[in-house]
Amino acid sequence: MKVALAQINLLVGDIAGNAAKIIHTAIHARDQLAAEIVVFPELTVTGYPPEDLLLRADFINQTEKAVEKIVSEVSGIDVVLGCPERVQDKLFNSAVVLRDGKIIARYRKNKLPNYGVFDEHRYFDSGQEICIFTKSGSRLGLTICEDIWQTDVVGQYHDAGVDILLTLNASPFHSGKILERENIVRERVKASGIPLVYVNQIGGQDELVFDGASFVMDRRGEVVFRAEEFAEQTSIVEFVENQPIKGNCAPLYSEVSSDYQALVLGVRDYVNKNGFQGAVLGLSGGIDSALVLALAVDALGKDKVTAVLMPYRYTQQMSIDDAEAEAKALGVSYHIISIEPAVQAFEDMLANIFADTPKDATEENIQARCRGIVLMALSNKQGKILLTTGNKSEMSVGYATLYGDMAGGFAPIKDVPKLLVYKLANYRNSISPVIPERVIIRPPSAELAPDQIDEDSLPPYTILDPILEMYVEQDKSVEEIIAAGFPRKDVIRAISLVDRNEYKRRQSPPGIRITPRAFGRDRRYPITSGFKGCKID
Repeated sequence: MKVALAQINLLVGDIAGNAAKIIHTAIHARDQLAAEIVVFPELTVTGYPPEDLLLRADFINQTEKAVEKIVSEVSGIDVVLGCPERVQDKLFNSAVVLRDGKIIARYRKNKLPNYGVFDEHRYFDSGQEICIFTKSGSRLGLTICEDIWQTDVVGQYHDAGVDILLTLNASPFHSGKILERENIVRERVKASGIPLVYVNQIGGQDELVFDGASFVMDRRGEVVFRAEEFAEQTSIVEFVENQPIKGNCAPLYSEVSSDYQALVLGVRDYVNKNGFQGAVLGLSGGIDSALVLALAVDALGKDKVTAVLMPYRYTQQMSIDDAEAEAKALGVSYHIISIEPAVQAFEDMLANIFADTPKDATEENIQARCRGIVLMALSNKQGKILLTTGNKSEMSVGYATLYGDMAGGFAPIKDVPKLLVYKLANYRNSISPVIPERVIIRPPSAELAPDQIDEDSLPPYTILDPILEMYVEQDKSVEEIIAAGFPRKDVIRAISLVDRNEYKRRQSPPGIRITPRAFGRDRRYPITSGFKGCKID
């Protein structure tokens, strides 16, 4: 029996487009790969996650008609796909098996995740039964994503004597997720003795990236086939006497290179799926904007990316030189636009009101906001999305200017800590040298004041980033972080900044999730709150 794994990139809400892709892929699997079964990802018809679209009756109506269309147009191959299923006043996250004009089996997801980025209890009811269908004398069972992370559903299939498990997935990426995923599945397979086909979707969907890396395990828990990460492909695996024949196992990226590919895919799909003509960004000569430029070019191509250098009196000449070198190395068009006249105009407008007050961050923010106006004007005029260049360390502590460097439509490295920025920059340079070495080794600076560097306002990133990881991603208390060996003053300073800058993060553009806990879908804190994590009793 030949089983096709359809690792495809879907567009949430594009029901007609997704249905057409399902039909095309199924026919290809039947005619070109000689597959008898083709397995698609979770919620194939709607794309994942459809979020509150699932609350609309007209949306569910369209998905039902799309399934009917697929049923009527595909024959000669069993199609296993995911779709929402409405039963009276209940909605299920379901998998259906289509065979020659009929739906021959239905499975309703038993385990609904409601943690991290998942919110399935908001939309779905939980199924209670397993589902078994027969093909070529084999008994096949169905599961959907979270079902395989729990033990009892697989245990029920073992008790029922199932020969092969098919699992439909929309499992989002974060660093290290692929190995974590395979290890969990290996535990289930070894405990049950049932070989398993794991099909995962790929593509970017707002903050989430789905990495694919679909695989097949034999009953011993050995991966006998693995699809590529971050690439659409339909693959074939043959089973003989209910055991998969060993095929090609695509090698896995290293953790840093995997992060980089996830960011590239996230940028590409956000820009293209939302219909932008390309991307524009401010290029400062610093490492963050250099990395975002490289990501944008790798995602979209050099012809679709515009860089803008916006020097001011505090901008060092080497910053301009390095920014120009980056733009030339990547082959993008770029403009140099001084913000001096704009800043002076605002200072003149505000001179009477600001009289007899000392200069402070207000004047620095005017510079950043003038740059934001220039970039948004180019974005509007060219139909290109403005990419912001702030990293997770800055977003955590509010080291960014609202309506200035935070202005934009998408934030590619919003979930990338500063220390990882350096690793990603070095990784990109290992492919081809596009970021000058001086950009990587010089002290980071916003250049909003004479001789300014980030460490004037923040602890060194070698100290700051581990503190932020423990507080933001691991929910450690200030006492626990200090006990781990970090300076008390740095811990209290960092945590107080995190707590009081939720209002900024709430107004920031969406960005790509690559850590286990990103701001936004993962970490939802109130803006108005009396809780102070930095308070020590």
